[in-house]
Amino acid sequence: MPNQAAPALDQNHAFPGKTYAEVVLSPAYDHAKEQLLSPMLDIHRAHLIMLREQSLIDEQDADAIGRALQALDAERLREASYTGEFEDLFFEVEQELHLLAGEAAGNLHIGRSRNDMGIAIYRLTLREKLLHTLESALFLEEHLLQFARSHVDTIMIGYTHTQQAQPTTLGHYTAAVSDSLSRDIRRLQSAYANCNRSSMGAAALTTSGFPLNRQRIAELLAFDGLIENAYDAVSGADYVGEIATSVQLAAINLGRFIQELLLWSTQEFAVLQVAAPYVQISSIMPQKRNPVSIEHMRSLLSSCVGLTQTVLSMIHNTPFGDIVDTEDDMQPYAWKSLAVLSSVYRLLANVIATLSINKEALEARVEASFSTVTELADTLVREEKLSFRTAHHIVSDSVRKALVNGNDKRFLTLSVLNESALEVIGRKLSFNEEKLALALNAKHFVQVRTLIGGPNANEVERALNGQTQRLNDDKAWLTDKRRAIRAAQEDVERELQKLFL
Repeated sequence: MPNQAAPALDQNHAFPGKTYAEVVLSPAYDHAKEQLLSPMLDIHRAHLIMLREQSLIDEQDADAIGRALQALDAERLREASYTGEFEDLFFEVEQELHLLAGEAAGNLHIGRSRNDMGIAIYRLTLREKLLHTLESALFLEEHLLQFARSHVDTIMIGYTHTQQAQPTTLGHYTAAVSDSLSRDIRRLQSAYANCNRSSMGAAALTTSGFPLNRQRIAELLAFDGLIENAYDAVSGADYVGEIATSVQLAAINLGRFIQELLLWSTQEFAVLQVAAPYVQISSIMPQKRNPVSIEHMRSLLSSCVGLTQTVLSMIHNTPFGDIVDTEDDMQPYAWKSLAVLSSVYRLLANVIATLSINKEALEARVEASFSTVTELADTLVREEKLSFRTAHHIVSDSVRKALVNGNDKRFLTLSVLNESALEVIGRKLSFNEEKLALALNAKHFVQVRTLIGGPNANEVERALNGQTQRLNDDKAWLTDKRRAIRAAQEDVERELQKLFL
């Protein structure tokens, strides 16, 4: 390994210190030019329009500043490296505007601070990343619903406490996963609503003595409203904390499903096979089809949880005020958590869409198992007029006896059932072989469970129709939010053109 230079104290005494620039300022500059420059310029334009509409700057200054904003070379700034000439990108942009517009550029800062502007920039950035993540979530939900519809009749065992419980269908199971995802989507939408509020006009923390129009700036930036209290506007961090907790819970929820898929892809479970584009072979074992795409999703979701926990930890126990802990240093972790969650949503949708399901093995496993005996107990209640607890006792004892001969419900015969009945209630049952066979039939088990939320095919179809409508509503919500942002951007462009003399 090459030798690394030992740490040494900075020799220069001018700002910025070499180590401070390397550790803090240069990385922050890179983040800003990649992520924050566009929203920064959007705020400049919106603030300029408001200042002119409020007659806080004259036509000549508005014209000069507007032309400078149009002429600013944003691509050059995105390709630049941190030199230390300016503290950060904000001051570099301010200097560029001064060179282009002269003294007039200084009036662009009337009634605002880097505090309210910085928070607005972060909110605009997170808003766009939230919309992208929500789009990916809806993409996954759409494919989950398609998968569920294709398996409303695919019988499988449902598990509780990791043990065989009762028959259900793969469609019923997948609809449950989709319902869980839809709640994650609700939480992300709620986080969007609280994020998409404007801090502009709060200035440092007490607003301004200038007659600003805070509502107008919010409108031009497609914010849904104001953070009214100016101190809260520059101090609150719960908007990003809410995003972090929503993303964290979404990653945890999805991780549970991912773990199940990984287990089901083993030869022992033999439930599913991952398609060729999403598996890798072993370097030594020719038979291997490693479902590494699912493994990567599991680890990525764990990293996502870690990123969100970093966000929450950085907010914890900090002063209520404008501080870098909840701004420059923390925001990139929130950005990355959204990006990771979004990428997993998209990858999982493709994996789900190409899965092969071993229906025959699933059905055979159900038919061999004792998972149907709840319906046998229910039938004893209906047919024999027994209490459920007594019926449960008879069936439980029958299963125990059958297991002596083998782990297969074929050994739960009418004679075994009657033997247990004699011991529990002192008489044989009026059952016959046909009734017993029906009570132990997995498809019958599923068919009679027609209550809301049950696995009956018609009920699952009804539920999926409701989920599909909800998906369409969420797509419309996403379209409306993006349309509102585009409309505001177009409004800004029209208003800027009016400024030019």
